[in-house]
Parts: sequence; structure tokens; C-alpha cells
Amino acid sequence: MPATFNKNSVARLGTQFVVALAVSSLYFSSASAETVRIAVAHYSDQTLPYFQKMAADFNKANPTITIKVEEINWDNLQQKLQTDIGGGTNPDLSIVGTRWLLDLVKDDVLEPLDGQMSPAFKDKFIGNFLNAGKIQNHYYGLPIAASARGLFYNKALLKDAGFPNGPQTWDDVFAASKKIKASGKYGFGIQGKEIETEVYWFYSLWAQGGEVLDANGKAVFDSSAGIKAATIYKDLIDQGLTQPGVTSYSREDVQNLFKQGRLGMVITAPFLVKQIQKENPSLQFGVAAVPRGVASATFATTDSLVMFKNSKVKSAAWKFADYLFSKAPRVAFTKGEGALPTTKEEAADPAFADPVTQTFIGFLPTAKFPPIVAGWEDLSKSLSNALQAIYLGKAKPDAALKAAAAKANQALKK
Repeated sequence: MPATFNKNSVARLGTQFVVALAVSSLYFSSASAETVRIAVAHYSDQTLPYFQKMAADFNKANPTITIKVEEINWDNLQQKLQTDIGGGTNPDLSIVGTRWLLDLVKDDVLEPLDGQMSPAFKDKFIGNFLNAGKIQNHYYGLPIAASARGLFYNKALLKDAGFPNGPQTWDDVFAASKKIKASGKYGFGIQGKEIETEVYWFYSLWAQGGEVLDANGKAVFDSSAGIKAATIYKDLIDQGLTQPGVTSYSREDVQNLFKQGRLGMVITAPFLVKQIQKENPSLQFGVAAVPRGVASATFATTDSLVMFKNSKVKSAAWKFADYLFSKAPRVAFTKGEGALPTTKEEAADPAFADPVTQTFIGFLPTAKFPPIVAGWEDLSKSLSNALQAIYLGKAKPDAALKAAAAKANQALKK
């Protein structure tokens, strides 16, 4: 018998259809929505606002993808990621120190990016910056930030000390620091704690012709050049030519002394320029090459953006990563943080035509990148501890460095 419908039953069916359609639409909308978590390292007070803006701009163009930004201090980032990876709660994307890559690849927690990268994408990058993230013939990291190191000097203090263009050699550093000390200020700043304590010593090591590792990956920083390099820093400390209590000063602490006009010289990255312009724009400063000894060298480094293998939203995560490496986001990040360009489009932008940025770019031909080896963090820790003992007068340079090299080679399995 055929079904019969009255007006009320038709109305009920219409209402049910609309409700069902709404529920269905809500279901499919929710099902297609994806959230990408990204952990970013704190570079400055501009870091979080930058990534939040990029996330919002990206979401406008990609409404089904939400970007959740989590900012972590550099000193805690590695430990936080290790803990989260162990618990399976790590983000989809993260900024990491490029020197961490090999250990992360060894632990099999990173997603190779080769399949996502088109030839046009690879061609974006300057020189060897992209290759810094290449491990075992696969790309695991993208150069999100890059820097070299130069010697910042207080123009007024160095002019009065007889070095209006900054020091050129370590002998100049001693001579200038003695005159600055007589004026009641500190001559040369030395970092003695936290991240990159060992890197701050590499400047002196390389200037003396020494190396951190040899061609076989064995620690050789306890060479005669290494002992001389450590002795230079120890002599600066003992003669009162640095800030007092070196081992209580992090990189940021030493930079703060310089920004306050209390320190004549400090070796650091171009991001200090932005901090000076914001915090003490009246400070007159110059930038010179790292002082030379028997050789000239500086330190260059990149930080990498990586994707974790256990991410369930890899396609969406890559889409956001690709967006971050388009021109406008790159120029905004690099300019805001005072870093060096890593892509050709950035480098061609007028934002980086200023003399200071060009000066740092000029340091790159003599730059040394930190070696990417498994066990690097253990090496860094043992060397930092040795340097602190030397600075405090608790150990002689030769004995401290030889003990640290032995520990490092255990970690490096050499």
C-alpha cells in the first residue's frame, strides 16, 4: 500500500532533513579540520608575536588548518623535546639547533623532507645553508635562522683606547682592554655559563690555528693551540680585563653589559643590533671581525625547522613550513630577529642592504660551522665544564682540556 503524507508529516521530514544536513556538515567540517603544533625557540620578544601572526595569516588562507604555536626558551628546548618525544607528546614541527640533527636522526624521530621538496623549493636557498640540514643523504632540517659572529665594540671606549676601528688581533684586545679598565669600564666580555659557553672559546681556539675535531671526528681541542687559546682568556680574566665573575654570565648577560655601555667589546651575532636599537639607540657601536692570531676565523650556525615522524598531520605541517619559507614571512622573521638571510629572495630585499648586515655577510668566507656529529652535546658539556674550571682557577688549561677531550672522545666513540 503506498505511503500517504499529510502536511504535518512533510514538515517534520523537512525539519529532520535540515537537522541531519547540519549535523552532517558539522561532522565533515570537524573531520577535515587539522591542528598543527609547532614549537619555536625564544630568540627575542618578537619571536612569539611573529609566529602567532604567521599562524593567523596562514589560517586565513587555509581555514581548515589551525596552527598552535608553543614558545620555549633555548636553554630548555632540547630537554623539553626529549621529554615530549619519550612521552609521545611532541609537536609536529619544531625549531632545533642544527647540531642536534644527527642525534635526532639516529633516534629515528625525524621525518625526511626530501619527498616534500620540489626543485624550485631547494633552489630558494643561498649556498650551503640548505645542506646544513642534510644527514645521510636526506634533508631533515630547513634553515629557519642563520648567523655569523663578529666583534661588537663601543666606539667611544675604543676610540679613547686608541682603536677607533676596533681591535684586529688578540694583542689589540689586551691593549685596548687595559685602557678601558683604567676608565672604570670592562674591556672584553667573556661568556662563562649556559648555552654556547664552549662556542665563545672557539673564537680564540680557531685564531690560534686549532680545531675542535680532526678529519676523523676525534676531539683535538686539547692541542697546543687549544691550551694557548684557553690561556688567553684566563690571562684576560686574571688581569681584570673582563667583567668580574665570568662564570656567572650567560650570552645574554654579557650582551646586556655592552648595551648598557659598560663593556668595550663582545663577540656575538647580528641579532644584537636589533636589541641595541630598541633598548639603547643612542649607543654608538661598530662591528669588526673576530680578532685574529695566526689565523682568521669566525663561527656560523643555523637553526633548523624539523618535522617529527609521528606527526599525524604531515601534509598540513609541510604546507605551513612551505609558507614560512616564502619571501614575506622570511623577510619579516630575519629582519625582526636580526639574523642573516638564508634564501635568495631575502638577500635581495632592501631590508638587508644596511652596512652591518653586509659586514656580517662578509665574514662568511672565513666562517666555520659546528660539526654535526653524534655525541656533540656531551662534548659541549664536558668542554664547558673544563672552561669554567679554568676560568675559576680550579684547573690548569692543559690538564682541564686533556681531561675534557678524553671524555668527549668517549662520547664520540673515538
